[in-house]
Amino acid sequence: MEEKKGLKNRGYSHSDVDERRKAVEKFTGARLENISKYCFDSERASKNIENMIGATQIPLGFAGPVIINGDNAKGEFIIPLATTEGALVASISRGMSVINDGGGVRAKVFLDGMTRAPVFRTDGIDHCVKVMEWIEGNRELLSSIVDTTTNHGKLASIESFPAGRNLFVRFTYGTGDAMGMNMATIATEAVCKKIEEGTGAIMVSVSGNMCSDKKAAAINMIRGRGKSVMAEALIPKEVVESRLHTSTESIVETHIRKNLLGSSLSVTLGANAHAANMIVALYIATGQDPAQVVSGSMTTTMCEDIGGDLYIAVRMPTVEVGTVGGGTRLPSQSEALDMIGCLGEKKALKLAEIVAATVLAGELSTISAQAAGHLGKAHKELGR
Repeated sequence: MEEKKGLKNRGYSHSDVDERRKAVEKFTGARLENISKYCFDSERASKNIENMIGATQIPLGFAGPVIINGDNAKGEFIIPLATTEGALVASISRGMSVINDGGGVRAKVFLDGMTRAPVFRTDGIDHCVKVMEWIEGNRELLSSIVDTTTNHGKLASIESFPAGRNLFVRFTYGTGDAMGMNMATIATEAVCKKIEEGTGAIMVSVSGNMCSDKKAAAINMIRGRGKSVMAEALIPKEVVESRLHTSTESIVETHIRKNLLGSSLSVTLGANAHAANMIVALYIATGQDPAQVVSGSMTTTMCEDIGGDLYIAVRMPTVEVGTVGGGTRLPSQSEALDMIGCLGEKKALKLAEIVAATVLAGELSTISAQAAGHLGKAHKELGR
C-alpha cells in the first residue's frame, strides 16, 4: 500500500499522514477520526516512527509532590504519569504523601553504563582464547574506534564469555544523557569490524542477547544496565498506623510472604509488588522506550521493622532512561520532562533517581493496602 501511493517514510508532511490514513481507512473499513487528531508536527515525529497515520493519546496525570533527597534530584517534585489503569496515580500519590511525612526519599545512582554484547563465531576453544587476548591487548585501539562513532559515548569495560565455538563480548559504554542503545550499537559494530580484521573471528550478530536488551535477564539484575539506582525511606510507626491504617509488622509480613517467598516460588527475576506499573507510566509520559519496563521490572523491594518504624527501599539495577534523543524530542514528552526539571543535558541521573522514588512510593502504597486488606476496596471506590 505504501509503495503504490509513493508515500515517504521519512520527512513526510501532514498531507502525507492524511493520505496514508485515508488509505488505511479504505483498506480496513475502520473510521480513524480520533487517531487523526494530534498536536505535534509530523515532520518532527518522522524521527520516531515510520508509516505515520496519526497518534494514540493516553491520559496524563500527576502524583505528588514528593520530597526527594538524591545526589542529583533534590527538592519537591510533581511526577507526570501516563496510564489507562484507574487507581494507579491515586495510589502513588498516597505513597508519596506518606513518604513526605517521614522526611522524603533518599535516592542514589550506583552504576551507569549501557551494554551491547555481540556474538562471534570462532574455530574453537583455542581460537576463543586468542581472540580474547587480542581484545585485551588492544583496548586502547578499540576505545579510539568508539570515539570516532560518537561525541558523547565512551567505552567503559569489556567482558568476554567463551562458549564452545562462540565468543560473547559484553561492551559497556558511558552514554551521557542519552539512553544510549543506538549509540552503543553503532559503536559496537565499528569495534567488531576491527576485531574481525585482527583475529579472524566472525561477528554473527551485534546483539548476542548477553547485553541483554529488553529481556528479564539475570546478568542485568546482578551487574546492572543503564542506571542502577536505589531509593529508601523511613516511615514513623505513628504515620504507618494513622495514614496507612495498618502496622509495620503487617507490612513486613506481607512483603516477606508476597514479594520474597511468592517471587521465589514463581522464580521471578526481582521481588516487588508492581514496580512495572510506575515505571511504564513515567516512561510513556517522558518519552522513554516503554519496552525497557521489562528490565525495570527486575526491582527488588525491601521492608524492615526498625523499632516499630517502617524502613522501605527499592533496588533497581536496570533503569534505562535518557533526557535527550528518542521520544524526549516530542513536544508533550518534553513538557513532561520539564515538569520534573529533567529536560536536556546533564539530567539523566536525576531522572533515574526520580524513577526510583516514584517506584518506592507505589510499592509502599500497594503493599500497605494489601496488608490492610484494602486493595480491592480502593479499586471499587474509584469505580474501577
